[in-house]
Amino acid sequence: MAIRRIVKLGEDDVLRKHARRVDKFDRRLGMLLDDMADTMYEADGVGLAAPQVGILKRAVVIDVRDDEDEGGGVGLIELINPEIMEAEGSQMCIEGCLSVPGRRGKVERPEKVRVHAQDRKGRHIELEAEGFLANAVCHEIDHLDGIMYTDKMIEDVTDQIEEAARQRESGEEGEAE
Repeated sequence: MAIRRIVKLGEDDVLRKHARRVDKFDRRLGMLLDDMADTMYEADGVGLAAPQVGILKRAVVIDVRDDEDEGGGVGLIELINPEIMEAEGSQMCIEGCLSVPGRRGKVERPEKVRVHAQDRKGRHIELEAEGFLANAVCHEIDHLDGIMYTDKMIEDVTDQIEEAARQRESGEEGEAE
C-alpha cells in the first residue's frame, strides 16, 4: 500500500474529465482502492475519488466514522461504478476538498440518497445514506463526472471559518456565521 499524490485543482485537467467505468475487478483495482484509502487517511479526508489521484476510473472511498453526525461509525466504504438511483430532501453543507486545500464553501446536497455500485470483487451492492454520509457520497460521485464542489458552491465561507478558528484560539467569545 502506498500514499499517492493528490491532484490539486488547476494542476491537471484530470479533475475535469469524466472517469471511465471499471470493467476489471482484479488485484490492480484492489491495490488502487487500498492506496486511495491510505492516501485519504493520511490527508485527514473523509472521501477520495480515483481522479483525485490521477486515475480516470469510477472508484471512490469514503469513511465518515470520525464524524459525530449521522453516518458516523459506518467505516470504510468502497464504491465502484456508483450511480445515484434516488435522492430526496435537501441539506446545506459546508464542504472542503483534498484537491482544493484551504477553501470551504456552502453547497446544497440531497439529505438522503440510494446508490447502486459494485464492490472490489464486482458484486452489486446498494447503499442508503443520509446526512453527512449522503453529502460525502454525492461529493465523491461528482468527482467521477469532473464536477468540483466549487462548481456548486453557493457561498465561499473560508474566511468565516478561519475567523471563527482565530477567535477560538484567542479565547474570544462570539459566534461566527
